[in-house]
Amino acid sequence: MENAKIAKKLVAVMNDCSYVSKNGVNSFHHYKYATAEDVLQKVNESLTKNKLATVVQPSIASFSDVTNLKGNTEHLATVIVKISIIDSESGETVDLYGIGSGQDAGDKAVMKAQTAAIKYAYMMSLCIATGDDPEADTNTDENNVAEKPVAKAAATRKAAAKQPAPKDTSAVCCGCGTAISEKVLNYSVSKFGQPLCMDCQKQASYAA
Repeated sequence: MENAKIAKKLVAVMNDCSYVSKNGVNSFHHYKYATAEDVLQKVNESLTKNKLATVVQPSIASFSDVTNLKGNTEHLATVIVKISIIDSESGETVDLYGIGSGQDAGDKAVMKAQTAAIKYAYMMSLCIATGDDPEADTNTDENNVAEKPVAKAAATRKAAAKQPAPKDTSAVCCGCGTAISEKVLNYSVSKFGQPLCMDCQKQASYAA
């Protein structure tokens, strides 16, 4: 059977690397994830133990400039990698492939993409489990959020507190157009900074 020897060793590697703990933390969205360092360290330990060598061949699939929600220009790169695993004893080889994207305002877009491609090539090919695995890139996350919802809501309430309630008793909700009473008008303006019916006030409270 072709590649039978290296296949047997890869089974051992898959057994060693069946699970990688999530030690990384995305401080912007507050979740944990398995870092590339954790994955590569565990895979490398098992590969070397089983006398398997690797050669990585990356290639850039695309590279372009994008504008984030804050209006700043960042570089977006997509990289494809081919990882050749070589059995040092039998000479048999197996190729793994991965694709990854990276975004950065400086010169690290390609490096981020390459690291992601290698990480997922191993994770998918060796069936490495981590649980949920969203990526952490706090700088990119922050640059792609125009304003944090909680901060925006607090600023709106603070500004509204300084404004007197209007006397117009024929006001309508600015959310759905429904006519609202003076009592509802005064309350919504003092709390939300705009005329809202009771239903729209509930939605605004949930959003805050």
